Amino acid sequence: MASATAIDSLKSLGRRGVGAPVIMLAMLAMMMLPLPPFVLDMLFSFNIALSLVILLAVIYVMRPLEFAAFPTVVLMATLLRLALNIASTRVVLLHGHNGPGAAGKVIEAFGEFVIGGNFAVGLVVFAILTIINFVVVTKGATRVSEVTARFTLDAMPGKQMAIDADLNAGLLNQEQARERRQEVREEADFYGSMDGASKFVRGDATAGILILVINIVGGFFVGVMQHGLSAAEAAKTYTLLTIGDGLVAQVPALMLSIATAVIVTRVSKAQDMGKQVIGQLFGQPRALAVAGTVLGVMGLIPGMPNIAFLLLGGTCGGAAWLMVKREREAKERVARLAAETPPPAAAPERIELGWEDVASVDPLGLEVGYRLIPLVDTHQGGELMGRIKSVRRKLSQEQGFLVPPVHIRDNLDLGPNTYRITLMGVPMGEAEVHNDRLLAINPGRVQEGLHGIPTRDPAFGLEAMWIEPGHRELAQSLGYTVVDPATVIATHLSHILQGHAHELLGHQDVQQLLDRLAQTAPKLVEDLVPKRLSLGVVVKVMQNLLAERVPIRNMRSIVESLAEHAGQSQDPGALTAAVRVALGRQIVQEITGLGTEIPVITLAPELEQILLGSLANGGVAGAAVEPGLADRLQQGVAEAARKQEMSGEPAVLLVAPQLRPWLARFTRHVAQNLHVLAYNEVPDNRRVRLVQALGR
Repeated sequence: MASATAIDSLKSLGRRGVGAPVIMLAMLAMMMLPLPPFVLDMLFSFNIALSLVILLAVIYVMRPLEFAAFPTVVLMATLLRLALNIASTRVVLLHGHNGPGAAGKVIEAFGEFVIGGNFAVGLVVFAILTIINFVVVTKGATRVSEVTARFTLDAMPGKQMAIDADLNAGLLNQEQARERRQEVREEADFYGSMDGASKFVRGDATAGILILVINIVGGFFVGVMQHGLSAAEAAKTYTLLTIGDGLVAQVPALMLSIATAVIVTRVSKAQDMGKQVIGQLFGQPRALAVAGTVLGVMGLIPGMPNIAFLLLGGTCGGAAWLMVKREREAKERVARLAAETPPPAAAPERIELGWEDVASVDPLGLEVGYRLIPLVDTHQGGELMGRIKSVRRKLSQEQGFLVPPVHIRDNLDLGPNTYRITLMGVPMGEAEVHNDRLLAINPGRVQEGLHGIPTRDPAFGLEAMWIEPGHRELAQSLGYTVVDPATVIATHLSHILQGHAHELLGHQDVQQLLDRLAQTAPKLVEDLVPKRLSLGVVVKVMQNLLAERVPIRNMRSIVESLAEHAGQSQDPGALTAAVRVALGRQIVQEITGLGTEIPVITLAPELEQILLGSLANGGVAGAAVEPGLADRLQQGVAEAARKQEMSGEPAVLLVAPQLRPWLARFTRHVAQNLHVLAYNEVPDNRRVRLVQALGR
């Protein structure tokens, strides 16, 4: 009850923000003020209990970041132990001549019971504990902390780019991406702090050795010169007290060093440490069988501890036999269930053909080679189905209509590691992935190479390398973006769908959008279709918008604009231009964000007049444009767009409204990231900044 009350009091102080100052003042008081032996006993016991709690918390925590306060806890525990060393040194030197119990029961117990009152044994035990702590545990933990901190900091850019890639592929939403970025930052801060905290532990071990030597020498002179003890009596008395004091401090220090070593050697994956160690260490029946055989042979050698070796050998062999037996029974159970499952009933043979015999074309298809089947099989841990679902959800939310499902099938005509993406039965993309490897993508600034299979990212054509999973951390530390095969396929699919969204939108989809709008604005939809425009014209306008990368989420504004201009023209191109003007604020915001300035590329007046005259003579197809001029125009637009991308700004070509539809089609395959806007599509609250004017 008392301990619970004390813990509640500490929590109350922590909530009020005065816990840390109170603890620091208490430590300073322990260093400055003399403490009675009873208080020392309580504090030494508390120090041992605190170190034990810290060690157990490290063992039971699921992942290191769940104990993010560990570096601060290490510092506070180290300061507490050093303060106790100062307080106990004062008591030992002032009252040590009165006997072993002068410094409290805890120090006396460690001096008399643990080492049997023999200071020579005590020195040896203390030296061994110090060597274990200082040379083995602390030194190893310090080195691991340094390496982990360096690799974690070096891997931050690669991890951030991987998060951005998952976000762009639709595998994460904004909130999840924000949490992942925060987790990466916290991980870097934690391991950076652990690099410094390990120095505290190492310094504490060094301080323990120095304090022991100082106390023995100081106690000897105090006993001989001030209290008149003989040299032998002073050496024995103060050495026993100092050894007891040192052991009381060294045991918690060793536990804290072990806790530090455990937390820096754990992986970032959330898992129980006990299950992880037991599962990986004793999860291989072959290893247990070989170990049992070796132990059994050693147990048969005369002179060996036969019973111990034979007992351990039999235990290992029995455990291996039980594991093999369980695996065999599991396989037999699965085979039995498969055999008991009745085969599907054969379909009755039809004499006449019907429409069901005509194969329909899937709007979206994904064909995979036989080695990629585990990626789409959820029973084998395949994640591709979930990734594709996330891509569809993200694109549906962005584009404003329901992206049709992807029909996945295996294709033995493909290579074993090859996949193919089809649109309306036509292959749109094909690439090769390795299910047992990871793809390290070079974003363009990485100079150091990796060992693996060279390739290119199928979505964006960047240089990449298929690497072993164990090289992930190295690749990320070098600046590569590392993704798994399922993410590669999902990103490629997302890229193709974004570029061909207009081909996926059909009459039924537009009718569904109109029906949803009719629930809130029935009169608006009723006046438009079919009174003013046919459904086919509306579908064509929607497809034109999607082809120009304009989402159709704002159905109300689109339908209102169509209803307003339907009496003036029935041409889908003219109606598309009118709708773009109505959606100008949305279009510009998606290009430039919330900024008030739009960097634009324009046409020189002379070139603009030539193109306007060519359109007047050749129609919207631009057939009257001179081939040489058309080629120079394409090259100029591509170069200007590339300069804008290199400067980190969007590439926007601002032209006359009559030229915009033709130039949008003319430059679509030359500069895919170029946005072609008309003068009347720029909102009044945006300022235009001229970047370059393209001439002849």
